[in-house]
Amino acid sequence: MSEKPSNTVLGATYCGGTKFCWGERTYIMGVINVTPDSFSGDGLGTDVAGAIDQGRRLVEAGADILDVGGESTRPNSKPVSSEEEMARVVPVIERLSADVPVVVSVDTYKSDVAREALKAGARMLNDVWGLNHDLHLADLAAEWSVPIVLMSNQRGSDSADIIPDVISSLRTSMATARSRGVLWENIIVDPGVGFGKTLAQNLEIIARLDELRCLGRPILMGTSRKSMIGLVLGLPPEQRLEGTAATVAISIARGADIVRVHDVTEMARVCRMSDAIIRDQCRPVN
Repeated sequence: MSEKPSNTVLGATYCGGTKFCWGERTYIMGVINVTPDSFSGDGLGTDVAGAIDQGRRLVEAGADILDVGGESTRPNSKPVSSEEEMARVVPVIERLSADVPVVVSVDTYKSDVAREALKAGARMLNDVWGLNHDLHLADLAAEWSVPIVLMSNQRGSDSADIIPDVISSLRTSMATARSRGVLWENIIVDPGVGFGKTLAQNLEIIARLDELRCLGRPILMGTSRKSMIGLVLGLPPEQRLEGTAATVAISIARGADIVRVHDVTEMARVCRMSDAIIRDQCRPVN
């Protein structure tokens, strides 16, 4: 088994009034999709009230972060304009940031959307293109002194050796972020399960996730309801709970610090049990 994650190496990240002590436990990012075409079937479209209610439920279930996205990232999805994306995410972020006691993140690769989301109360940026689409996201992370998630995205390219390629792309994204003033402690990395990878490559990323520890930053894993689970189990998104649980538990064993999930109640239990084994953290249930 891989070495246990260590908070002495990764330190802590401050996000608004929240302190993330990396290595102490696994943090949970709950997904709020304000899109009409989410791959997982949970898109809320323009239903702001529904998104707020969902956010409250996710926090009650154990979410530490709420990640609000206004454009589907499923393969072959139709891009939306910045104006449309802002119209979807800003009202939700504004309400959530005032209503829930956890960090609100915006899932966008556009700096104009990110800026309005930060003004509305978002305190974390989640960029699925790792600054390869819009460098100004790094400028915003530096200006606002907020954490930014940098993903390795292989869409539009071929990879013969996925782990070295993911590490190389993340190193490049990290160097770009640092060159534009992003604090080291505000960088989080994501290997990008499902983004241009084959089934075999996605499975390999989970199995060899501990090799990303060489980057020296906390790792976010987003495997929830992904197509690789459907391909292995032959199940639609709404029936991928157990498959997601397996990927979450193994990811934690391999060093994941944050898991991005739809089913927070069930995955919070998986995290708590995994942490008890991997991190020697056995927190009593209130």
